[in-house]
Amino acid sequence: MADVAPVVSTQAEERVSVAANWKLVWWRFRKNRLAVASAVVLLLFYVVVLFPGFFATHDPEATEAFRAFIPVTGIHLRDVGKIRLSVPSVVGARDPVTLRVKWTTNEANRIPIRFLVHGFRYKVLVLFSSDVHLVGPIDPASAPWVHLLGTDRLGRDQWSRMMYGTRTSLTVSLAAVALSVLLGLLLGGISGYLGGWVDQIIQRLIELLQSLPTIPIWLVMTAALPQDWRPEQVFFAITIILAFIGWTTLAREVRGRFLSLREEDFVVAAELAGCSRTRVIWRHMIPAFTSHIIASSTLAIPVMIISETSLSFLGLGIRPPAISWGVLLQEAQNIQTVALAPWLLIPGALVILAVLAFNLLGDGLRDAADPYGH
Repeated sequence: MADVAPVVSTQAEERVSVAANWKLVWWRFRKNRLAVASAVVLLLFYVVVLFPGFFATHDPEATEAFRAFIPVTGIHLRDVGKIRLSVPSVVGARDPVTLRVKWTTNEANRIPIRFLVHGFRYKVLVLFSSDVHLVGPIDPASAPWVHLLGTDRLGRDQWSRMMYGTRTSLTVSLAAVALSVLLGLLLGGISGYLGGWVDQIIQRLIELLQSLPTIPIWLVMTAALPQDWRPEQVFFAITIILAFIGWTTLAREVRGRFLSLREEDFVVAAELAGCSRTRVIWRHMIPAFTSHIIASSTLAIPVMIISETSLSFLGLGIRPPAISWGVLLQEAQNIQTVALAPWLLIPGALVILAVLAFNLLGDGLRDAADPYGH
C-alpha cells in the first residue's frame, strides 16, 4: 500500500506534463467555484439572448394605458392546499382625487399558471415562428392580466421587456468587445512586431484616443446618428462607437506581449523558415497568449455593458422602440414614477448581476491562465 501513493502521484504528474494548455487552464478554472457559478449565470443570460420570446409572457410592444403601473404579482407554489403554480389577480380602482388607477392584488382569487403554454407568436433565431412560452396562464384569453414583474407607464409587461432588453444589451456588448479585440490584436500586434515609425504612429493614436473625455465623444458621435435610423442601424452604430473607444487598452497589452515574444526562439525559427509576417503574428505569436486575450475580453464586456446602459439611459444610445436595459431604466428617471412603481428599477439589478458575473468569470480565467499563479 505504501507504493500506491507514489504511483498515483507519478501518473498525475505525467498527465499534467502532457496536457494541452487549454486543459491546464480548465483544470485550474474549475477549482474557482465563484467563477464557475458566474459562468452558469452568464450561460443562462445567453440562453435568454437566444430565445427571448420563449421566456417572455406578453408581446413587449403591446400597450394599454389602462394597465399602467400594475404591481409585481408573486408566484405561489401552493393553491388550496395543493402544489400548483398560481398568481393573485389584480383589481384596479380609480382614485377620485388624483384620477389615477390604483392596483391591488386579490390573494383570494388566484390565477393558475403552468409551464410551456401558448401565447403570442415570435421568431426563433429568425428561422421560424412559435407561440410556445416558458410560463404563463393556463387560459391566456381569460387571464390577460398576469404580469409577473408588473407593467410600465404604457401598460407594457416589464418581464417580457426585460427578456428582450437582455438580448439587446448583451449582444451589443459582446459584438463591441469582439470588434475591439480584433482592432486591438491587429493594431497592437503590428505595433509591437514591426516597431519603428509604425509603432510610433499607432502609439500616438492610442494616446490621443485615451486622452479624449469619454462623455463628450459619446455626445458627438451619437448626435451624428440620423434620427430616422431604424433600431438595427442604431444598434450597429452604437457597437462601432463602443468598439472605437474600447480597443486601445488591449492594443497596449498586445504590443507589450509582442515586444517580448518577437525575440523568442520559436518566432525567429518561423521567420527563418520563410513564414510571412501575417502568419507569424496569427499562427505563432497570438496563440502564445490566447488565454490572456480571453480573460481580458471577458473583463472588457462589463465595461461595454455599463457604457451601453449609460448611453441608452441618457438617450444617446439605443432608442425606443428598441429595447435594452438602458432604455428600460429610462422609465425610472422620474422620481415620482419610481415612487409609484419601484419595480421599474429591476433592470438595474440585471445590470449589476451581469457585470458582477463577468468580472468574477474574468478574474477566474485570468488566474487560471496565469502559469505563475499556481
